[in-house]
Amino acid sequence: MADANKKSTNFLRQFRDLKTREFKQITAAQFMDVWNHYDDDGNGYIEGKELDGFLVELVTSINNEDVGPEVLSPTALEDAKQLVLNAFDENSDGRIDIAELAQILPTEETFLLLFRRDNPLDSSVEFMKVWKEYDKDRSGYIEADELKTFLYDLLKRCKRQADVSEEQMITYTDTVLQLFDRNKDGKLQLSEMAKLLPVKENFLCRPVFKNANRLTTDDIDRVFSLYDRDNNGNIEDEELCGFLKDLMELVEEDYDEEDLLECKEILLEKCDLNHDGKINKKELAMVLMSYNRNPTSDEPDLNEESG
Repeated sequence: MADANKKSTNFLRQFRDLKTREFKQITAAQFMDVWNHYDDDGNGYIEGKELDGFLVELVTSINNEDVGPEVLSPTALEDAKQLVLNAFDENSDGRIDIAELAQILPTEETFLLLFRRDNPLDSSVEFMKVWKEYDKDRSGYIEADELKTFLYDLLKRCKRQADVSEEQMITYTDTVLQLFDRNKDGKLQLSEMAKLLPVKENFLCRPVFKNANRLTTDDIDRVFSLYDRDNNGNIEDEELCGFLKDLMELVEEDYDEEDLLECKEILLEKCDLNHDGKINKKELAMVLMSYNRNPTSDEPDLNEESG
């Protein structure tokens, strides 16, 4: 929790030019300080009272001296909140995440490229392919050296790697790790990497899957094709892991590769009728029915026998 002194002055004012009152370019390290200041509970979002506090200080930081929150009426605060959310809350969840804050503040240009949202991955299947590529030691985590390689390659695709020194890359890696490593174990687990590398959507959040008992053959065909990326008639390997990742995100905010493998083991035990370690279309229908068996819970009920 922030101490009293931290809250007594406008934190954002230090980043404004004393003469023009415009924001100066914020470095990677400064961005991390801003994020940690306003994400008071460390849950990975600026929301609720945190968001109110951020907006008040964003508006009043232009003043040379401290002014209280009474400068903004409740109506003006609500209007300001809607303006910011409409402009920057890309996933419309009513809160600000790290990548969205990077769009609000005048963040160092090259560092900002690490939070690009204009080209998200097509699906969680693609995410799992990237995960496998950079988890080179198969530890189930993206560690600092692997993260540095990932960030370097990301900047290379943006054709900006030549502009970044080795020292900057180390700073970027340390900063990104501290920003996304929510459990502070010095590495990124699956759910943490998913925040850094988003996909266009979780296909299982589509309304049709909320009523699995009403799924048609066409619905099953559609979702099967979303995960059977090589069209070989089975969901397997990264395809299956991508499906499980989407399934887990419906019920868990924090999960790692061990959780995914445990979920995979349960799913295959209950739904892989021919025991080939893959999921065909008939077996996928069983999974979706099992997922929606209990209408009062979003949690997949894979511990019950499917029949």
